[in-house]
Amino acid sequence: MRRHIAALTIALLVGLGVAQGPTKSASPDQNTAVAPRAGTTVAVTRPYQVGTASWYGEDFVGKPTASGEPYDMYDMTAAHPTLPLGTMVRVTNLRNRRAIVVRINDRGPVVPGRIIDVSYGAAKALSFQNQGIQRVRLDVVHPRKAPATMALLREPALGR
Repeated sequence: MRRHIAALTIALLVGLGVAQGPTKSASPDQNTAVAPRAGTTVAVTRPYQVGTASWYGEDFVGKPTASGEPYDMYDMTAAHPTLPLGTMVRVTNLRNRRAIVVRINDRGPVVPGRIIDVSYGAAKALSFQNQGIQRVRLDVVHPRKAPATMALLREPALGR
């Protein structure tokens, strides 16, 4: 009888150990995606624009931009033909998915077919300074999200 109780106890303990789930301190597997709950919607945002970006640099350093400030090729700024000056725009490199936030402070680009000219510092952060042009996605960053994105602009510029 004691053998049966001991065997039953061992089976019960082993069974509970196998059925036990992860603890709260366990981190989720990075390859696991969490599906949205039934009845919820996932927000799909449409890009403001998708097209070709280029960068401009040394030839314009110190010259006044459309906003009146002198151009600094290491600032996270850009030129756009129609967005209001001061608008914050997330620029995503569609080749490598790198994204940064720039402030529109100038007008341009002057080359037909291009949607934005970013500073050299922005092009370097997006990893297309060697190519000169790159296909990008533009998303306007709304003012209520601006405090979080301002931290990106305060980081020291790359390559100074």
